[in-house]
Amino acid sequence: MTLLEAKTLARKIMESGEIPLLVGHFGVGKTDIIREIARETNKELIILVLSQMEPGDLIGLPSRQEDKTVFLEPDWWPKNNQTILFLDEINRSHRSIRNAIMQLLVDKRIHNHILPEGTWIVASMNPPDEEYDQVDLITDPAFLSRFFILEITPDLEEWLNWAQKNDIPNEIIKFIEKNPEFLYSSNHISLKTTIKPSPRSWHKLGNVFKKLSDEEKKTFGYQLASGILGPEAAKIFTENLFLNIPTANQLLMEGIIPEKLELHEANSIILRIIDFFSNLDEENAKKLYEKAEIIAGNLIKFSNSVPKDSFFSLVRLLSELSNEDGYKGKLCDKILEKISY
Repeated sequence: MTLLEAKTLARKIMESGEIPLLVGHFGVGKTDIIREIARETNKELIILVLSQMEPGDLIGLPSRQEDKTVFLEPDWWPKNNQTILFLDEINRSHRSIRNAIMQLLVDKRIHNHILPEGTWIVASMNPPDEEYDQVDLITDPAFLSRFFILEITPDLEEWLNWAQKNDIPNEIIKFIEKNPEFLYSSNHISLKTTIKPSPRSWHKLGNVFKKLSDEEKKTFGYQLASGILGPEAAKIFTENLFLNIPTANQLLMEGIIPEKLELHEANSIILRIIDFFSNLDEENAKKLYEKAEIIAGNLIKFSNSVPKDSFFSLVRLLSELSNEDGYKGKLCDKILEKISY
């Protein structure tokens, strides 16, 4: 997403009490985005460069108080709720630091220190790429599930406008305009592929959706959902919101087939059906086996509403699955037999 989109979404996420994680290559403007949000909201910005911190810097040093051990408040601790706490370079931080900030992410506190209510938290990191000196890759789903992941890709027109407003020499502007491949590193590895939906992620998405208008949901719904649910669940979720297309089960079992389908709608339904058969377990395959003729009949009707190439991808999958042992293979083989007449 562009810097402007990331800025808009990051603010919406923090306003809802959730935590955005900006992912992008060095120099794309992650810190600038947060500085702008702080300036626009009149909030103090506290930046913690986690790669330069040790656990004691983060949680405070231990001290004796009467017969108890307490932790002294670290010098960076926010004094009021008009604060944005920016956790920078998470990918370069030691595992012990990430373990220490988990309580901050979950409970908005560290030991006996509680963040002022209303404090905003945001984090950033570089992509999991060999270009960067990273302690280890962040793949822990429990850790990632605390964030809305916003992957930033610079936009040429956006950068050119920014460069003109910020007095960048014309020679540089003209060069980038003619050679946009030199604007930033094109290497990109997505964190979103490791995200899966959970009850927590649906709850977090709900918190943000409460803050959005209907128009904002249409504009940013998929980007927000993919950053907390993963792209597959986000695609189906947003299609369910904004496209009047049936589920795989409704089409296969109930014969609910729209009369007219746009190409992207047809492909979305094909993907849903492919996922349906791919993830079918043996118990449900056994139940569906007795209804194979109904399923085949509905697929034949559906084939008249979609491009042949798209439908053939489904037929190819059924052919592959028909070689499997058990009722899943039998079901797919029986459906293929019926639709091939």
